[in-house]
Amino acid sequence: MQIREMTMDDIEQVAALEAENFSAPWGETGFFSFLIRQDVLLLVAEEEEKIIGYCGAVTVLDEGDITNVCVSADARRRGIASALIRELTARTLEQGVTTLHLEVRKSNDAAISLYQKEGFVQDGLRKGYYESPTEDAVLMSRHIQQ
Repeated sequence: MQIREMTMDDIEQVAALEAENFSAPWGETGFFSFLIRQDVLLLVAEEEEKIIGYCGAVTVLDEGDITNVCVSADARRRGIASALIRELTARTLEQGVTTLHLEVRKSNDAAISLYQKEGFVQDGLRKGYYESPTEDAVLMSRHIQQ
């Protein structure tokens, strides 16, 4: 498995993976609009020219907001999400980011556990944040040290 920055050539595969895994997915246009921004870092995990996972963050000064973390169903439980988060953390730290934030569905115990394992702590709740279905978001953050 290789983790690298997302390119325009990856958008179709990433958007398809997004659609398979989220009830309100970003489309190709959404990924394109983020990919061309200077304040966004998007990473993919690839095996044999197939995208099996991706993640991204928007950065502002010394803070970053993780936008998406996704791994294909047939590649889960292999540490890919953890590897993506660690790589994203390392690369954003190189850009001067010292705090990462994220939102996660309150019912997504597996993701919450993963984020806690990667050093994130729960620091709030956003009522009715998610749609399809409506659900609260658990707010989590991690302070990064060199």
